[in-house]
Amino acid sequence: MMTGYERMMRALRREQPDRVPIFELIINEPVIKALYPDLSLDTKVQRGSQGIYQIQADFIEREDIDAIVIFEDARVKEWIDEQHYVDEWDVTWQIPSTGIPYVVSHPIQKEQDLDAYVPPEPDTDYRFDTLKEAVKRFKGDKAIIFLGHDAFEFSHYLRGMENLLMDYVLNPDYAKRLARVVMSYKKRVLERAADEGADILLTGDDYAYRQAPLMSPGHFREFVLPYLQEAVDVAKEKGVPFMKHTDGNLWPIMDDIVDTGLDALDPLEPIADMDIGRVKEQYGDRIAVAGNVDCGELLSRGTPEEVVEAVKETIAKASPGGGHILASSNSIHPAVKPENYKAMVETGKEFGQYPLDPKMVEEYRNKNYIARFLDR
Repeated sequence: MMTGYERMMRALRREQPDRVPIFELIINEPVIKALYPDLSLDTKVQRGSQGIYQIQADFIEREDIDAIVIFEDARVKEWIDEQHYVDEWDVTWQIPSTGIPYVVSHPIQKEQDLDAYVPPEPDTDYRFDTLKEAVKRFKGDKAIIFLGHDAFEFSHYLRGMENLLMDYVLNPDYAKRLARVVMSYKKRVLERAADEGADILLTGDDYAYRQAPLMSPGHFREFVLPYLQEAVDVAKEKGVPFMKHTDGNLWPIMDDIVDTGLDALDPLEPIADMDIGRVKEQYGDRIAVAGNVDCGELLSRGTPEEVVEAVKETIAKASPGGGHILASSNSIHPAVKPENYKAMVETGKEFGQYPLDPKMVEEYRNKNYIARFLDR
């Protein structure tokens, strides 16, 4: 029997392991705690590895998940009150009842702000403390995935999404200066992560929403793609695979993304028309595919029986021949029913064994479970 590390690596090489590997970008505390009440998180900030690793590591071992995702360790610069804090980038966050922070204030409002802006220091050793712990605990057993970023996400954290997209039109040099500030930091962090023992590098910037990319394909190629390419190139230089996570309908920019030479694309959101079978058919000779069990409707509102059917369909479409990693369509967020996630993992292990059941593949490969959710 293979280790989780071996399964993931074979899948990323578009080869066939002993069974389809299973991974998840994030598994939030409410789901973990519902399945294992003895596991709990004793921190008020879940952003970063400090708040995620301690509970996910035990959960991943108990559920025999094949990979663990590690975040860069971040520190709070200032607490404003119990629900608001400022991070090292001078971005202000609010913590809602779900425990998942979101941005409420952006530090760069005008060009002069960027002129004076000093980003954090990427080589500060504490940024990799959790990664080092994971390497000691899981190296060779589970695939250790380091979640970093390319330039887009932190650019809109610093500037605001609307302002940034307007800059693409009205002040392109400013947008590129900002992206360079972000990418210089993020690129160095990815380099250090590989040096510290990460098996896989991943960037998590989302480029699209349900209907289309957040910007035109032309703007994507000018303002986003070059920095994604730099992240992919870091992985190639370090000799480790690269995974890209982005939600939404990516079809207008798929060729651009795949042409960077990345190894896998996650999570291929089915409700955004990213049918994993279609992606595998068109790009499966160049990339591995990760996903794509819907977490917005199916895992949150469906039944375990419906989840079983969806997982079998996903395996039938994406797993033949290898090159598929089973995951949700985004993450296991607090609204996911714990019993549905459990059903997803158990079904993946049962029906993802190679060689796949040819009758199951034939029966499920042309089904479309997501269709009933599309008009909601």
